Amino acid sequence: MKLFPMVASAVLVAAAAQGAQPDPAAGKLLAAEVCVACHGANGVSVSADIPHLAGQRAAYLVRQLEAFKAGTRKNDLMGAIAPQLSATQMADVAAYFASQTGAAVDAKSTVPARFVASHVTPPPDLGAGFVRYLTRNFPEQNSVSYYYANAVAMAAAARAEPLPDGAQIYVENYSARLDAAGKPVTGADGSFVGDQLRSYTGMARAAGWGELLPAMVRNENWNYAVFKADRSVRTDLNYTECLVCHKPQASRSFLFMYDKLVDAARAGRH
Repeated sequence: MKLFPMVASAVLVAAAAQGAQPDPAAGKLLAAEVCVACHGANGVSVSADIPHLAGQRAAYLVRQLEAFKAGTRKNDLMGAIAPQLSATQMADVAAYFASQTGAAVDAKSTVPARFVASHVTPPPDLGAGFVRYLTRNFPEQNSVSYYYANAVAMAAAARAEPLPDGAQIYVENYSARLDAAGKPVTGADGSFVGDQLRSYTGMARAAGWGELLPAMVRNENWNYAVFKADRSVRTDLNYTECLVCHKPQASRSFLFMYDKLVDAARAGRH
């Protein structure tokens, strides 16, 4: 019978060569600061969509972190977190989770308040003090979104500067109006014509809004929020996903559509 050799983690091999031992206590601190948002402080995840880490083998966990860091394993959240981890941190947090008792499949942790709270208020009348700077079609969803920025954001974008505290961005998400054949109706500009308002998303920043968030996920002072069509806030969301998703856009004021905002502002729409 042919045996396949175990591929050792580079992190653990290097640590062994140096006589270093992982520090579960240090890993516990890291878990309580960052990992808790999704995997829970003790490795019991906050959602059925997120794996438990409690009781997993340390070598396995380190290899997964290495793969996320290298980009050979893909995940939007871990692809942003893992590159920020040192080899020592990987070994420490893996040792900590490995030391925890495995959890039942249906076990669940509560998301800490700092990851679900938001200072972003329900969207105001977006026709007053806001500029629609972008329209995006989503053919796979038969939907269309309208992007709005306030005067503070537009003024900074006109100078191609980072958006400062006081900037606000809101997005209206509509289903597209469909013709008799079930295809989206388009306007003169090629954009889908909005039909039913589905939801709003918002991101805004003000002094101190990022203070309670760990550096690995913090987007300076930006906060995020999602609202229903009636402008009531959704309370079932973990905004860690928004923070980590936008984190790689730090050089663009944490906006995926920053260039579009700059183009619109320089075209005089501000």
